[in-house]
Amino acid sequence: METQVEKTVANKSSAGLIFALMAGYSMIYMDKSMISTAVLPLAKEFNLDAGQTGMIMSFFFLGYSLMQIPGGWLADKIGAKKVLMLSLAIISIFSFAFGAVSSLMLFMVIRFFAGLGHGGYPPSCSKSIADNFPQERRTFIQSLILSTSGIGGILAFTLGTNLINANWRYGYLALGTMFAMALVLVAVFVPSQATSAKTSSVNKPAIKFSQVITNRNVLVLFVAMLLLNFLLYGNMSWLPSFLAQKFAIDIKTIGYLLAVNAVFQTVATMFAGALLSKLFLGKERMFILSATVLAAILVAAFVASNNLVLSMICLIAVSMVSVSAFTAIFTWPHKIMDPSIIGSSIGIINTGGTLGGFLAPMILGQLIKAAGGSFTLAFGFMAVASLLCGLCVLGVKKEA
Repeated sequence: METQVEKTVANKSSAGLIFALMAGYSMIYMDKSMISTAVLPLAKEFNLDAGQTGMIMSFFFLGYSLMQIPGGWLADKIGAKKVLMLSLAIISIFSFAFGAVSSLMLFMVIRFFAGLGHGGYPPSCSKSIADNFPQERRTFIQSLILSTSGIGGILAFTLGTNLINANWRYGYLALGTMFAMALVLVAVFVPSQATSAKTSSVNKPAIKFSQVITNRNVLVLFVAMLLLNFLLYGNMSWLPSFLAQKFAIDIKTIGYLLAVNAVFQTVATMFAGALLSKLFLGKERMFILSATVLAAILVAAFVASNNLVLSMICLIAVSMVSVSAFTAIFTWPHKIMDPSIIGSSIGIINTGGTLGGFLAPMILGQLIKAAGGSFTLAFGFMAVASLLCGLCVLGVKKEA
């Protein structure tokens, strides 16, 4: 009877932990998506050109990229909960600050520090999963938490957009408040002590950070994530412009289409987690290669189509397949890396992703400019990057 009570308590504790981590991740993705809408009224109010608003967004990714590796290292050293709380506190403070200032320099500086806060969350979240769940459950739980990218997108395109339409400052007042609420949830539900600490081997030698950063699997997955994010962030950055130009769709309609796309992304992430935990367990290379090849074909079909319905079907398929590949790469370290270095490993690998987010809009923008405004060359580049990502993961060894 006592063991049954313990099991019930453990299940409730796990549900609370997952909910708290998902809440924080939802806010992370809401913030990422909301800025692209917020810069429209902001640019109008302060007479900012495209280059200046681009700098506001780029400075965010610069901070994000710089903090990924230190954030992961800190999560391994001082514990995931402390880094999670520090990250959410920083983002909450700078979200409030963003809605209170009125100069380009301050907008850039504040988004940079918000990016630093963001950078600590993904690796410490993965560390918390590794600390509190058995290995066979980690892939599905990680994918469940990653599925909040869609939830964050939906919140940004609905609640965020409506608040920004009223007054863009209201959007960041609400965002800062929601980050503070996520901070409280993490404080209440995330354990300070890793439950796996009791069962971990005391005599096992500590793995040095220098060994992590030179680990073949970590480096291969870093490059794979960089290549895949040329597609993911390239799509995110240039899709509204492409749809508006090719099909003459207004911003409001594009927002609805992207919200629908976000719903399918959420479903695909959870479905991918279930597949990777069962059907494709030990067959991650095949899964990622198949997904990236299919994504490249679908990107080509999307850009070649002149029919809106067919293009949207291809777009949703691209989003579902590419986010499945992303889920596979992001969750793979849980299967091939030691739990004691998960934070550092994810921090390094995800730096590839954020660098992709920093580079993709600029590279693709130059390709669109070189092609005289045509998107064909840019989407061709994204398709090639997807193929190279699939080939890259063939270099991962099963044993770390």
